[in-house]
Amino acid sequence: MSWFTSQWFSILAIVIIALLLFLVVRASTPHIVERSVRFGGKDKRAHDYFAKRARTLSNLLVNVSSVVIVLIALMMVLDKLNIPIAPLLTGAGIIGVAVGLGAQSLVKDLISGVFILVEDQYNHGDVVTVAGVTGTVVEVGLRRTVLRDSSGTLHHIPNSAITLTSNFTRDRSCLNLDLPVGYGTDLDLAMEVINRVGIEMAADDFFGKYILSPPKALRVNNFAESGIEIKVAGDTTPGSQWEVAGEFRKRIKQAFDVEGIGIHWPNVKLYAAGSAKLACSLCRGLIPPGATSCPYCSVAITQTSI
Repeated sequence: MSWFTSQWFSILAIVIIALLLFLVVRASTPHIVERSVRFGGKDKRAHDYFAKRARTLSNLLVNVSSVVIVLIALMMVLDKLNIPIAPLLTGAGIIGVAVGLGAQSLVKDLISGVFILVEDQYNHGDVVTVAGVTGTVVEVGLRRTVLRDSSGTLHHIPNSAITLTSNFTRDRSCLNLDLPVGYGTDLDLAMEVINRVGIEMAADDFFGKYILSPPKALRVNNFAESGIEIKVAGDTTPGSQWEVAGEFRKRIKQAFDVEGIGIHWPNVKLYAAGSAKLACSLCRGLIPPGATSCPYCSVAITQTSI
């Protein structure tokens, strides 16, 4: 009875110490990791990056530490109960070898996970494309990566299936647009309006903090069927390019309306056959009878008999 009582207290002490150790590790690891990440990065990156990196590594370290603490506590409890540990370790080793030979994909997942974390390819909260799936990183582990896409679907991707990683939220993001305007548009005026709207957004109290360089018109990018495309580009903080682009489109539409600049779209006009001369509704050029498109601006023309 005295032996059982003494062993019971010892086992209880082991459990309590293991629990306290786990709580200490879970509470202290995020702070230690964040300081280490900041010291290693020398504050060259944005605050959001350090937070994401610290959360990714701390979650992994806490999970690994929990497994180690549980295994050590379990071994100590078995020793207190006079259960031989050596045969269990030998058996576990044999089983581990057999499982390893039959689970090569699992080993590949673990190795790929180590390289993903060491190379800092992405962290918790980044928007990435991996294995053909685009979404926000919810979890980064040694075996798998979990993404949630824009529709809310959760994707569990084995790390061994990740051969190409595209990170949309690392260091900076880019606003990249092609704005189509009509062929009759004054391009100098259109580009001036685009640059003015970009500068106004950069000075905005709300959107200004997300803009690193104001969106501006770079060049005439293409003579498309639907109009002349003007290339617009600018730099934003990581992950804010979509919100900034949406607001920029809205302000461009409002500014173009004020200046009388039309944002063109594909359209088809119907004309009666047999007319000697038809005027294009876009460029006002004369269209020869029987033509299927305007010879000046290439707008499609559909003729029909009445």
